[in-house]
Amino acid sequence: MRPLKRQILIITVICAAIMELIDTSIVNVALSYMSGNLGSTLEDTAWVITSYAIANVIIIPMTSFLSAKLGRRNYYIGSIILFTLCSFLCGNASGISELVLIRFLQGLGGGALLSVSAAVVYEQFPKEKLGIASALFGIGVFIGPTIGPTLGGYITENFSWPWIFYINIPLGVAAATSCYFLLPEPAIKPKAGSIDWTGIILLTIGIGSLQTVLERGQTEDWFATGYITVLTLIAILSLTAFVFWELHTPNPVVDLRVLKSKSLSIAAVLTFITGMGMFTSIFLTPVIAQRLLGFTPTETGLLLLPGAIIAVFALIATGKMLQSGVSPVLVIFIGFISFIFFNWSMSQITLETSTSYITYRLIFRALGMALLTVPLSSLAVSSLPAKDMPQGTALNNMMRQLGGSFGISIITTFSTRRTAFHRTDLITNITDGNPLVTQRINNFTSYFQTKGSGLAEAHQKAIKMIDLSVVKQSTLLSYLDSYLLIGLLFALALPLLLLVMKRKTGPVKMVLNDH
Repeated sequence: MRPLKRQILIITVICAAIMELIDTSIVNVALSYMSGNLGSTLEDTAWVITSYAIANVIIIPMTSFLSAKLGRRNYYIGSIILFTLCSFLCGNASGISELVLIRFLQGLGGGALLSVSAAVVYEQFPKEKLGIASALFGIGVFIGPTIGPTLGGYITENFSWPWIFYINIPLGVAAATSCYFLLPEPAIKPKAGSIDWTGIILLTIGIGSLQTVLERGQTEDWFATGYITVLTLIAILSLTAFVFWELHTPNPVVDLRVLKSKSLSIAAVLTFITGMGMFTSIFLTPVIAQRLLGFTPTETGLLLLPGAIIAVFALIATGKMLQSGVSPVLVIFIGFISFIFFNWSMSQITLETSTSYITYRLIFRALGMALLTVPLSSLAVSSLPAKDMPQGTALNNMMRQLGGSFGISIITTFSTRRTAFHRTDLITNITDGNPLVTQRINNFTSYFQTKGSGLAEAHQKAIKMIDLSVVKQSTLLSYLDSYLLIGLLFALALPLLLLVMKRKTGPVKMVLNDH
């Protein structure tokens, strides 16, 4: 392939991956608008995010098989078309059930835009330049979910929420057209046997049940609800049977045998933790900014923009550092430390925290993610033969998405329980004998009396204001605890780097130094 065509192809598939990943977070800041417009509760509207995530996690590990069975070119272009068509249908949905279903189908199309795109990018570079390939693809992996809230906030505030889906249409048409003329079949075509329907069914049931439990467990009081208990058992049995079946069937839909590669296994675990951090921070920060600090959707999105811009340069610099011989273990370590610092510093904010404070801290998040994305992606495929790279890439990407789903579910449960804890703790200080409370109630009462309320009515409103203050403060404290929890999980994952250092630093470094 000529250099110009090769460059256009790389740009196309990276843009397709960015488009897919933007849709994982662009909806976050628009949920309230969608809820009001579609006449649904915020809880039900959240399934617009959940259904997309479920479809992604189901389809991503199957992309290698589907590419082999249908032909990579046909499968990839078909997925772009499905994703683009569903984007149009999402914007025209008339009810929440319809929108959730279409988002699921959109997620099925989007899965290929992530995994196949990565495989295509890696193919365009010799093995000694995997660091550069990972950096280029890492731009999409990081920038997509990061600029999603920025873009979603601007579109929602200045236009209307359907446009967060409509913007995919011209990009999808352009990507499909470009790939039609430029995308080749892989040089080494993997063999595709008979369709592993058993594996597909077990994976779909297992992941679907698991995601439902994670998303609805806290709302339904976990195992106090019958269907949550049943779905948990179904998830355990289905996924256990799936692993056993895939390891023993001759034509697995997901070739789990590639996990014999120690570098891929270690990278997958670290990528899972990274996914938790990436998606939970994108989830927590907009919620705090909008619901507690009073930021508009546009202001909330702009908080993330400086970090996203810096991350682009950091990703490119990381790829060059790996090429020049810097140990990937050192880069990963610095990335983890940056993200731990981000979570600790965010756990110190108050209701009076300035915009600049949060923006500067989000830069550390961006740097942390940038420093993790490239070496982890390189590590995942560094010891795999060319024929197994698509499967390895797919599994590693699945771990990132699954980590995000687990992380958001854990944080939702944790923050809900911590809110109740902090509320109880704060209420114990609100007594008739507390002079500060008495003064606050009197001030509120006087304020409402000046607005025309009678004494009794003004006093009741004052009590409600105190209660709202308690709710707001306890909610903030629970989110701060959530940041600390994620930082702790990153700290606990640090010892895994010793396994990478002992077993893989040499080979990976040697491969990257051949340039």
